[in-house]
Amino acid sequence: MQKTESPAHWLRGRQAAHRASLRRVAVLNLLLGWCIIGIAFLVAWVLDQAIFQHQGLDVLLRPLAALPLLVGLRAVLAWRLERVAFELGLDARQSLRRQLDARLSAAGPMALAGREGAELSTRMIEGVDALQDYFARYLPHQSQMTLVPLSILIVVLPLDWLSALILLLTAPLIPLFMILIGKGTERVNRRQWQRLLRLGSHFLDLLRGLVTLKAHGLSRREVQALERLAEDYRSATLSVLRIAFLSSLVLEFLATVSIALVAVLIGFRLLWGEMDYLRGLFILLLAPEFYLPLRTMGAHYHARLQALAAAETLQELERLPPRLARNGGERPSIGAPPALRCEQVQYRYPGREAAALDGVSLELRPRTLNALIGPSGAGKSTLASLLLGFDLPRAGRILVNGQDLATIDPAAWRDHCAWMPQRPLILTASVRENIAAGVAAPDEARLHLALERAGLSERVRRLPQGLDTVVGAGGLGLSGGELRRLALARLFYRQPRFVVLDEPTASLDAETEACISAAIEDLAREATVLVIAHRLHTLRRADHVVHLRNGRVTGQGTHRALLEQDPNYAALFDREVPAHA
Repeated sequence: MQKTESPAHWLRGRQAAHRASLRRVAVLNLLLGWCIIGIAFLVAWVLDQAIFQHQGLDVLLRPLAALPLLVGLRAVLAWRLERVAFELGLDARQSLRRQLDARLSAAGPMALAGREGAELSTRMIEGVDALQDYFARYLPHQSQMTLVPLSILIVVLPLDWLSALILLLTAPLIPLFMILIGKGTERVNRRQWQRLLRLGSHFLDLLRGLVTLKAHGLSRREVQALERLAEDYRSATLSVLRIAFLSSLVLEFLATVSIALVAVLIGFRLLWGEMDYLRGLFILLLAPEFYLPLRTMGAHYHARLQALAAAETLQELERLPPRLARNGGERPSIGAPPALRCEQVQYRYPGREAAALDGVSLELRPRTLNALIGPSGAGKSTLASLLLGFDLPRAGRILVNGQDLATIDPAAWRDHCAWMPQRPLILTASVRENIAAGVAAPDEARLHLALERAGLSERVRRLPQGLDTVVGAGGLGLSGGELRRLALARLFYRQPRFVVLDEPTASLDAETEACISAAIEDLAREATVLVIAHRLHTLRRADHVVHLRNGRVTGQGTHRALLEQDPNYAALFDREVPAHA
């Protein structure tokens, strides 16, 4: 069993891809450290020469002229460091999002079955964005926390070993307390991310079912539940902020006490004549700069904790199993509706004991209307996904015109396929763009023919701007039946060779159902059509019906033949539609 990678190790692995940027950050931090040392020395030298050595302006003019140049150089280095750090964070975020997109594409929709869309969106958006500050803030300041104090320590050590010893002994206290406080913050951050995922999933479910909730008078109850989740998330966020503020307070206190200790010792030694003014002032000016990166690191340490919490959620996406490898990548030319055959197809989802499909064998003949029926969880969606090429069977094979689907390039096969869910996706665009989606210059005659065959011509003619009328969210509202017809018009325009429809006549009135059923029968004259069916009207019109139960085919044939031969099929209709059976 493969050992799960820790979030910290996973983050370090992401750093490896950005070594060049991290090296530039390190060089800039090193130059910044020596620039700080140069400024402190010039200030101390000018004051010493002016106050104690009584030098005139002629001696001090050049150092005074160099001082603003060094201050300007420090500002430029700090600006450049911010720029490089920001680009590092942006590049890390974009590259990680590309990797996760590729991982999701490699896994396919079947690996994502059962996962909430809101949860995936939160992981992909909020989770990846949480790493922005880790790369843009935490890592650059981690480099600064190491290089700037080390440079100062190298300079102070030969000048005054006692001050260097104090700096060396007190410096580790700040990261030590930062880590101790961060242990508790890490657990709170993890809980906060889980609350965010639940809040996002609940909010999306609420939006999807808003019409139903309003119809049943349950919207107020769900709003109250959403308010409770939001309040939990707010409380978790405030808990993180409380610990972050406590951490900053502790770090500021430690840094202030350490600087005061150095200042007191230097003051007494100046009083006793054990140290000259130039060395004392130089070291005293460097002491705050020595602790500044350590204090700043404390302010950015929560970015690491947030990244660790987000990394856990992103690791789950990276662990998604890829689809089975293809044996080849042929691009067949399918000029006519194909014949599809399943031979002892088996499929099991990762992490599940029961097989979704277990020895499924069936045949779909060209230019036929085929219905797939079965109770919830029977394997209908799984079989449809395999036929569309989203994954390969774990055993058995699927043949397209006698050729194993495993040897066909999946993108080439899906160019000939189409799928229409119960709730078709309607773009916020014109009717023309919805029908010919992705086509730069649609064929007008083909568009009108598609509308005619879908039974939508008259409705489109009555629209304010005809084919150029914007529909969808933010556009003109369409009824449920009109949405289905628009999706069917899209199919007629595309002219696919294999079509899967998920109960296209569900929740429609009798007249609209008859119109859409007629359009589907028309579609079946030029394509192999598979309908995931739940209604008797669809089954009666089908040329071939396949009954699935517990991942197995319990019967197939015409609707009338199955009523006589398959007791489970007959019982299904005796229970659900006794008046029609």
